[in-house]
Amino acid sequence: MDAMPEVSWESGFAGESGAVKIQERLQKRHQARAEDAERRKEAKESKSVAEEQGEYFSSSFNTERASIEELLSGCPGADRAETARLLEEATAQTLQLQKFLNDSTLFLTQYELRKAQAALQKLLSSLAEAREEALPRKKFAFRARAKATDKAPAAAAPPPDAAAPAASGGAQVDGAAESEQCSFSNMDSVCLTKTAEEIQKRDVLMTHLTNCKVRLYGSPSTLHLKHIDNCEILCGPVSSSVFIDHCRNSTLAVPCQQLRTHHTTDTRVYLHITSRAIIEDCHGVSFAPFSWSYPTLEKDFAVSGLDQARNNWSQVDDFNWLAAGTHSPNWSVIPEADRRTNWEP
Repeated sequence: MDAMPEVSWESGFAGESGAVKIQERLQKRHQARAEDAERRKEAKESKSVAEEQGEYFSSSFNTERASIEELLSGCPGADRAETARLLEEATAQTLQLQKFLNDSTLFLTQYELRKAQAALQKLLSSLAEAREEALPRKKFAFRARAKATDKAPAAAAPPPDAAAPAASGGAQVDGAAESEQCSFSNMDSVCLTKTAEEIQKRDVLMTHLTNCKVRLYGSPSTLHLKHIDNCEILCGPVSSSVFIDHCRNSTLAVPCQQLRTHHTTDTRVYLHITSRAIIEDCHGVSFAPFSWSYPTLEKDFAVSGLDQARNNWSQVDDFNWLAAGTHSPNWSVIPEADRRTNWEP
């Protein structure tokens, strides 16, 4: 009886093993295709959600902006009481719109964010102009001392009107009505201070300051710095935005919701910010965490509504630097060894 060659058995097993391997490869290929299809589906859905969020933001933002513009258009010709009511309502809605924008930054594209921020800035400017045109303004002067003085003077009460020589050394500033705005302007080598009672929930404007030291205790609504040269400006929590324009060789410390910086060079910013900082046409700007402290800081944070646990001080968007994955040469982080912690004179 002829014996069956062993090779036949081996061939049979080899054929069976090959079929199993082919089946496994087919299954893996099918699984990979299914996973790829699922990823594409998720990406498509994610893109669709982002587009829907962008469309919702754009529609809501534009509707609210039109509502605020309508309120402002009603100011001319209205009596003082009605004008004050309209401005108060417009201010409240503008702050809400600003918060809506800050909360939407995570899903907005750079173009959408920049466009919305420009529109908001224009709206804030229109609000300030409407305030100046509609409400009467009062005069006042700050007491000021030379920079070398050990103590900063106590600030005088209501805000100023047109620039004019002050009683103490010619330091006088421009500003709107007391309930709306306070200002410092055209000062050189002086120490300036404001208390919480004087700036709480108000717009603070500082322009054309040189070699000055400024301390703002409290929680202003907004802070505007323009044409600042070789100054040290420390401010309590700002409930909405800080706008900086043409600042040079200065040190700033401020908590805020939003920071926009233009035409600024060689300036150090100690920052607490709940959104992202924005710079444009700037060079040599450096950042570190906010480190100024004073006795009522915690209370002022509560008044401002800022989240103390959320600080994006190192998240900076440079609108002049769009190279993805490459750090902008226009700003830097201050090394820990070089950061200031003592702010006493």
